[in-house]
Amino acid sequence: MAPAQRCPLCRQTFFCGRGHVYSRKHQRQLKEALERLLPQVEAARKAIRAAQVERYVPEHERCCWCLCCGCEVREHLSHGNLTVLYGGLLEHLASPEHKKATNKFWWENKAEVQMKEKFLVTPQDYARFKKSMVKGLDSYEEKEDKVIKEMAAQIREVEQSRQEVVRSVLEVGFPRRIQTTSGSARPRRGLFST
Repeated sequence: MAPAQRCPLCRQTFFCGRGHVYSRKHQRQLKEALERLLPQVEAARKAIRAAQVERYVPEHERCCWCLCCGCEVREHLSHGNLTVLYGGLLEHLASPEHKKATNKFWWENKAEVQMKEKFLVTPQDYARFKKSMVKGLDSYEEKEDKVIKEMAAQIREVEQSRQEVVRSVLEVGFPRRIQTTSGSARPRRGLFST
């Protein structure tokens, strides 16, 4: 009898040796697991050509599970108040450790060879991503500078209108109220008494 082995995809222990990976259930589980990860990988691949830089929000701390490596990977790269979308996933997919783990995973699970290239990023693609990331950072800084200049112009405009109102009130002065006392009424003491 073959020693017991555990299949992480099927989440069961089997005693049939390596024959389990050829079973329909295992192949179906493998295909479903790869299809769950594929949209994230495809979105990350689109970011190679045009990296997106955004202001940091807590949602950018999201992680995804790499089937090949069996570990959690941060989807986005964040530094300070900036985030590069899918930067963390691309960095992981381009690493030599991921390539080695992917080759091992494909061998052990007998996955479709044509799909393997979709889960790997070449060093050339990652270098292209770095260049697009620099361009994305530059364009983000330009947008932020433009927004800051617009806000500063609005603040100056509001401050100028306030100063004009104060100046016009000071030039005209406050009108004095003339109070008259009639008969038995007591004179009122007001702020602007004569």
